[in-house]
Amino acid sequence: MRAPPPELTVAAQDYLKAIYVLESSGERATTSALARHMGVSAPSATAMTKRLDELGLVERLPYRGVALTDEGRRGALEVVRHHRLLERYLVDRLGLSLDEVHAEAELLEHALSDELEAKIDAELGFPTHDPHGDPIPDSELRLVHGENRSLLDLEPGARGSIARVPDGDSELLRYLGELGIVPDASVEMLAHAPFGGPVTVRTSSGEHAISRELADRIAAA
Repeated sequence: MRAPPPELTVAAQDYLKAIYVLESSGERATTSALARHMGVSAPSATAMTKRLDELGLVERLPYRGVALTDEGRRGALEVVRHHRLLERYLVDRLGLSLDEVHAEAELLEHALSDELEAKIDAELGFPTHDPHGDPIPDSELRLVHGENRSLLDLEPGARGSIARVPDGDSELLRYLGELGIVPDASVEMLAHAPFGGPVTVRTSSGEHAISRELADRIAAA
């Protein structure tokens, strides 16, 4: 049984998760990056990071923003676990589509008790990944990342399967769904256009050209 997390406001939990997401993507959690991610002003982001620093949940780094402490990472992973389990439940048990579940899970993640979290986990058979392909922290908040590459890394003629699609943008998820680019779907790389042009892939729905930037955001196994 993991130790109970510190009592945090919903806003503080959201900031911890935002910092975790930025760190996981390799981006520094600067004031400007946090403000952009949270949709708030820079002074608001600064005030919250100062509060999180006082609580020992982040370390403020001069000119580099903030970084999660061990305790802060635990708090972030707790929220991430709730969010991703809820997404899995909403898709597997309630039949919501990939483009719908992120917003719903955002609303529910803070209200989920440890007891209900454990019941959902068991009901789903202890899933390891959410419906977008992101890993779900286990009951001890341990997180295992797979050895995936980006779709852009597939050479022409290579085949693979979609391991992860970007989360949070419902319009993008609907677009990818129309192309047949969803987790576990088969994909074949057909061509890389020269001079930074798009890549062409074949899925169950046919041949599609997508930008290199988007292909780089999609993970393939």
